[in-house]
Amino acid sequence: MTAPQTRTIAPLLVAPDVTVRVPGSKSLTNRALVAAALADGESRLEGLLLADDTWAMIEALRALGVVIIVEGDTAIVTGCGGRPPASEARLDVRLSGTTARFLAPVVALGSGEFELDGAPAFRARPMGPLLDALEQLGAGIQALGDPGHLPVRLTVDGWADRSVQVGGEVSSQFLSGLLLAAPAVGHGVTVEVRSSLVSRPYVDLTLQVMEAFGAAVEETAPGRFAVAPTGYRARTYPVEPDASAATYPLAAAAITGGRVRVAGLGVEVTQGDAAFAQVLAEMGAEVTIDADGTEVRGPARLRGIEVDLGAMSDTAQTLAAVAVFAEQPTRVTGIGFIRAKETDRIAAVVTELRRCGIEAEEEADGFVVHPGVPHPATIQTYEDHRMAMSFALLGLRVAGITIADPGCVAKTFPGYFDLIEELRSGHRAGG
Repeated sequence: MTAPQTRTIAPLLVAPDVTVRVPGSKSLTNRALVAAALADGESRLEGLLLADDTWAMIEALRALGVVIIVEGDTAIVTGCGGRPPASEARLDVRLSGTTARFLAPVVALGSGEFELDGAPAFRARPMGPLLDALEQLGAGIQALGDPGHLPVRLTVDGWADRSVQVGGEVSSQFLSGLLLAAPAVGHGVTVEVRSSLVSRPYVDLTLQVMEAFGAAVEETAPGRFAVAPTGYRARTYPVEPDASAATYPLAAAAITGGRVRVAGLGVEVTQGDAAFAQVLAEMGAEVTIDADGTEVRGPARLRGIEVDLGAMSDTAQTLAAVAVFAEQPTRVTGIGFIRAKETDRIAAVVTELRRCGIEAEEEADGFVVHPGVPHPATIQTYEDHRMAMSFALLGLRVAGITIADPGCVAKTFPGYFDLIEELRSGHRAGG
């Protein structure tokens, strides 16, 4: 059956009063898959996300010779002991930045010739800082397209050096990829960021996963990481609910004056995007976080705010949708680097808000959203899952919001529109 080209969101007739569950964290799933693949022994990953980005990682690891058996939302991973078995492979990262940027350093642990490519839209995303770092480590890099981008051919024979520098101003994923691979090197490695670092909470998440699988990492100076040659130990690893995915139902509560609880997103959650609930609190929502979940109750009136989202940039589009219904303008700062994500997310947000009749302006490192009432429009999504999920929220309040290419949500949240429908109808199964 052909996927629908558009999807119109029906407004909620009453404010939601529901408990929902969201899929496992993409960030944790792909980090845990890498650590388990490099471990010595069999790991069990429970509650993982199964979406385009994580299937890209699974299939690429399989192409490198790692045995991964998926049963429901559990993966059994037989690790390769730190050295990928394959001596040649073509790795298709699809549209997954974490797959591309985590696996290139993993490939360099092995020996042979490998081609790394992705979907046409991914070829526009930067890879240069990571490729430069791999050259420092002795990898041969042959551009098969535009320099600094995929596709590339990597000729590798292990990491030849004990230290490497990488730029961090474009994406923290370059640093995370090097860190994830480093424990499997036969000697200690120092990884250093030679510039400013964006999205530091995602690096902290990387370190937490590494340590959970037995790695030893010390930040000896800001942005300088000493990684011991410990390898990884196989283990059972439960994946937390995805904090980025949770922003959408929590935002729905804020803009409708309803109550939404995300089960499992409790006080022990390690993902930086869990702090989005506090942004909603600053706008006037009532937020409760306990051991078992996060709950938002929407206020009668939302306040506009100014907020730096540099540490949780994946929430910027969600906040843009919430800001439409505030009583004052909202300014988002600190996110200039998201212009190099799936699309130029700053330009895309402003363009699509204006398409709905909402006044918005681009700024160098963010955007400003003025409150208003959206009029009917077909939202262009630019092959960006977060554009589709965020702008669908507008349709919960006003009629006539249609999402173009709704299937793009499969990148990280295949059941997203099912969750939107559950906001109409009580507690989700399992909640």
